[in-house]
Amino acid sequence: MKKGTIYLIPSNVAEGHFEVLSPQVHELAGRLDFFLVENIRTARRFISGLQTGQVIEELTFRKVDKNTSDEEVAVMMKPVLEGRDAGVLSEAGCPGIADPGSKVVTFAHKHGMKVVPVSGPSSIFLALMASGFNGQSFTFHGYLPIEEKSREAAIRKMEKASMADGSTHIFMETPYRNKQLLASVLKVASKSTRLSVTRDVTGDREWIFSGTIQEWTGISVDLHKIPCVFLLQAG
Repeated sequence: MKKGTIYLIPSNVAEGHFEVLSPQVHELAGRLDFFLVENIRTARRFISGLQTGQVIEELTFRKVDKNTSDEEVAVMMKPVLEGRDAGVLSEAGCPGIADPGSKVVTFAHKHGMKVVPVSGPSSIFLALMASGFNGQSFTFHGYLPIEEKSREAAIRKMEKASMADGSTHIFMETPYRNKQLLASVLKVASKSTRLSVTRDVTGDREWIFSGTIQEWTGISVDLHKIPCVFLLQAG
């Protein structure tokens, strides 16, 4: 029996901005009827927003998040083993990049399924592109610790690593804690260390600034409750 194909379908990273997506995304979203998604509500809204003509109630969505076990993934993937194609959708951006969709891809490779990554926006890589920082050697850390002292220690560790090899370090925070994260970086990093912040990339409130910690002095910007990506590189 021929197995189905897994399509990794990027979604928009800014609310309502579907113009950043390729025609292939629209074609797949209009053809597939089985989706493995990080958030069902977000995925339904995404498919509806593409206006492909799909009847949402006729589509099948299965949730795959950070708490989904390998056993649960195996159950969800049974239709694909039997020949049904499936689309994997992240809550925003590219599936498998800082996203639990990688669990589906791991299963697919183990069972000899075809995996097709589709080009699309990733806030992480768009921020790196816009930073002017080292794009040859970089590390994505995801979310830093919430507790202030632990967060500051993590920043110092990243700065030390960057001083050693010139690498870029990328991280983020829950939008309502952006202000605290920025304050911690400005507090503990050396004046010559460079910081880049990309806010609401591709969106209406997009704002990007890269400069040394010294150059950040006097910069006033609203980051509260707006998705941001932070990048650090030692001077």
